[in-house]
Amino acid sequence: MKARKWRMLESERVYTTPIFDLHRRKSAHPRRGERDFFVLEAPAWVNIIPLTRDREVVLVRQFRHGVSAFTLEIPGGMIDPEDRNPAEAAMREMREECGYISNEVIPLGRVHPNPAIQPNFCYSFLARNVHKVAEPHYDSAGSEETEVVTVPLNQIRELIASGKISHALVIAAFSFFHVYNPPRRRRR
Repeated sequence: MKARKWRMLESERVYTTPIFDLHRRKSAHPRRGERDFFVLEAPAWVNIIPLTRDREVVLVRQFRHGVSAFTLEIPGGMIDPEDRNPAEAAMREMREECGYISNEVIPLGRVHPNPAIQPNFCYSFLARNVHKVAEPHYDSAGSEETEVVTVPLNQIRELIASGKISHALVIAAFSFFHVYNPPRRRRR
């Protein structure tokens, strides 16, 4: 039997937070009738892989309240209303979170973070030849607890395989990166 699309009948915002809104959506299906679904509406997100001339990746070790632990991530966050586009937002996040900039920012791809309950995208970028221009800058009222670390690019696969990098959106960005930038093979 061929799968059939649900049709949204109405959507009601039932809860609002600074980072997402919870919506109750009433939807109809030709065989299953009407049901309520809950959706987290959030702005689009970005993340960016900062790569130095020496092929070091600039990472952020950040405390995450969802897992009550530190994670190892690339810079990223929400696209703010004043950002003109996802690339600009990614560059802003990189400068704010680690103090690095680049003149070469390349789009890698986009993913749905969790299409079961979220309609937004996360855009991934690569910044080549990054260099430090400032210390990280955080909103004084914010909750970010971080430190900047650099890791040789050739260690990223092992950090992912060992679980030291476990953030799904960071792994997605490196997946895009490895598709477009396969590892260099040694010559014999």
